[in-house]
Amino acid sequence: MEGWRLVCSWNGHEGRSKRKGDYDESLADWPRKQEDSLSAAGLSTLGQWLQQDMADSAQAQKLVYLVTGGCGFLGEHVVRMLLQREPRLRELRIFDLQLGPWVEELKTGPVQVNAIQGDVTQAHEVIAAVAGAHVVIHAAGLVDVFGRASPETIHEVNVQGQPSSTCCGSPWTWGRKPCALIQIWNGEGKNAEGESFSLDTYPASPGTKNVIEACVQTGTQFLVYTSSMEVVGPNVKGHPFYRGNEDTPYEAVHRHPYPHSKALAEQLVLKANGRKVRGGLPLVTCALRPTGIYGEGHQIMRDIYYQGLRLGGRLFRAIPASVEHGRVYVGNVAWMHVLVARELEQRAALMGGQVYFCYDESPYKSYEDFNMEFLGPCGLRLVGTRPLLPYWLLMLLAALNALLQWLLRPLLLYAPLLNPYTLAVANTTFTVSTNKAQRHFGYEPLFSWEDSRTRTIRWVQAMDGSAQ
Repeated sequence: MEGWRLVCSWNGHEGRSKRKGDYDESLADWPRKQEDSLSAAGLSTLGQWLQQDMADSAQAQKLVYLVTGGCGFLGEHVVRMLLQREPRLRELRIFDLQLGPWVEELKTGPVQVNAIQGDVTQAHEVIAAVAGAHVVIHAAGLVDVFGRASPETIHEVNVQGQPSSTCCGSPWTWGRKPCALIQIWNGEGKNAEGESFSLDTYPASPGTKNVIEACVQTGTQFLVYTSSMEVVGPNVKGHPFYRGNEDTPYEAVHRHPYPHSKALAEQLVLKANGRKVRGGLPLVTCALRPTGIYGEGHQIMRDIYYQGLRLGGRLFRAIPASVEHGRVYVGNVAWMHVLVARELEQRAALMGGQVYFCYDESPYKSYEDFNMEFLGPCGLRLVGTRPLLPYWLLMLLAALNALLQWLLRPLLLYAPLLNPYTLAVANTTFTVSTNKAQRHFGYEPLFSWEDSRTRTIRWVQAMDGSAQ
């Protein structure tokens, strides 16, 4: 198919990336095996050991991974993390609508990399990319909370076709009537009128549905889905989620196309767990819910930084400092994806059909105060210890922005950072406190808060240099 390009990648294996008891342990035994070689029996033992070691080495590099959305913000970090820390990797496929120029950097090393230009809404392209893969990490999706894309497009890419009648992109529904109330902890849903619905009633066409069906048809057994904390909340009613975990009850009220689409897509993935794929084996799926991701390449932080530069190095406080949000470094989110994909086969009974929050050691702060951890050292300052405008006035401005966006949509794209949804999210506490990922598959953050902060600051400073 068009869009296939064969390149090679680098693979920076480190001792920490190897499983305990594999290559490192046999190296430690080498002196003893040299002593054994003094006898005929020792020579035989050594020959058997070398033969077994070569067989283990051949077995170690056998897996084929596919990363959809592999050139996106998170996708790029997942790709690089796999190349560095998955020693069993033989082939890595990067599937995206637009291929980033950085893919050309991946030219040397033992891992074969296929860069595939394709669209998740096109079933034949997804099937061709999935065929022969052992693991699919489905990170492709349209992340849009500012109204750059239509609700129909968001639903088509993220889920499976045209949106239902309960999902409306009008600015008026964002402030009043919910698109859907999704009880994400038991897999059932209710529409805006309180009527139960089944995910099976949704039309089966593009998006996440294509990825699931491609796994089933081609015999790919393991699927890891990149979901979002916004599947749960914060909801637009302003209910706080304080140090919650994956089982904490919370009314997930979705009035915006993006969280609504992610909630439906996550349920499709979890519901598919246990389906028989080609060959008769069960499909094993799970979903990861990152809290607000930050780090190198984060577009929203880039936008806020340039906005501050335009305002003379100042940002104005709009959110109370008491509102807390959980944030997570993109490198740790990528690391959790690699760990899940690695452990899913051995722990299918435990991890199949499960959801996991992605978290690390980043401090709980308001969005504005957290962003200043990186923007402050780069010359920006936050004006005001309290919001400079009352909340009712911000609500009015957000509503006006939404109305103006709706009126201008036929003529031009108007996508301001402030709208009713982003204002509600920013003003609602949402923090997680959970060790489910650690208990189920041994997750520990790979990057400390200090390292994550330093890396992000360096990236912002590099943006400043490029702007000049």
